Amino acid sequence: MPAHADSFTIATCGKGTCEITDACERIVRASGIKTGTATVFVQHTSCSLVIFENADPSARTDLHSFFDRLVPEDASYFIHTLEGADDMPSHLRMVLTRTSEVIPVVDGRLALGTWQGIFLFEHRRAPHQRSIVVSVVGE
Repeated sequence: MPAHADSFTIATCGKGTCEITDACERIVRASGIKTGTATVFVQHTSCSLVIFENADPSARTDLHSFFDRLVPEDASYFIHTLEGADDMPSHLRMVLTRTSEVIPVVDGRLALGTWQGIFLFEHRRAPHQRSIVVSVVGE
């Protein structure tokens, strides 16, 4: 079964979401694979991937607010704070979401729904360079 893998980096602006759908689509097209699956994987422990609403930015604003309430910074019970108040919350937010997503490839394209996009979800306050690997298998 043919396989293709490639990677890219994205500069985040700190906490929030950055759409990476187009970069993933470029790798799928370059693979030449028409039917199969694409696995998108982020190589970090303080950010994650989500497939989420990509039409109305207010949905992402609500996502960010929800995670800020769900896993607050400066919680007195966190021990792992060597890199700052957002250190442990960033790891917990990553565990609650995902570091990889598997998406069907149909007719040489990601089979995402009409309003779906792939987003890198940065959990740290400071900007970071994040590495994403895309692996495509199929025929």
